[in-house]
Amino acid sequence: MNIANPTLRSVYDAVISIRQSKLPDPAELGNAGSFFKNPVIPKSDFEALQERYPKLPHFPQSDGTVKVPAGWLIDTAGWKGYRNGDAGIHEKQALVLVNYGEASGAELSELAQKIIDDIQQRFGITLHPEVNLI
Repeated sequence: MNIANPTLRSVYDAVISIRQSKLPDPAELGNAGSFFKNPVIPKSDFEALQERYPKLPHFPQSDGTVKVPAGWLIDTAGWKGYRNGDAGIHEKQALVLVNYGEASGAELSELAQKIIDDIQQRFGITLHPEVNLI
C-alpha cells in the first residue's frame, strides 16, 4: 500500500486485515462483534481515574467530556479470555463476547451484565451494549 497516496481498495484491505487479526471469524466462533460502546465520561471523572490509572487511554471530546476505551476497562478488570461454560470473552479482544458452542442468549446476557456490574464497581463507569438486544 502506498501510504502517501492510498487507494480506496488499499484502505479497505487494511481495515479488513486489522479486523481479522483482532476479531474471531463468526463462521468459526459465534460472536456479536464489538459488544460494548466506548463510554464518554465527565472530565472530572476521567481525571480522578487517571490518578489511579496513569496509562488509561482516552480521547478528549469537543464538548469537554472524555471517551475511554471499554476494551481497556474490561481487559484491566481481568475479563479478557474469561469463560464460563460456553459463554465467554474473546482471548484477543475484550470487547467481544463469544459463544464457544451451546451458550444460550440468556447466558451471554448474564455474562454481559456481570461485566457491566464489575466495571461500574471498579471504575464508576456504566457500560452500555453496542449491539441491539432482542
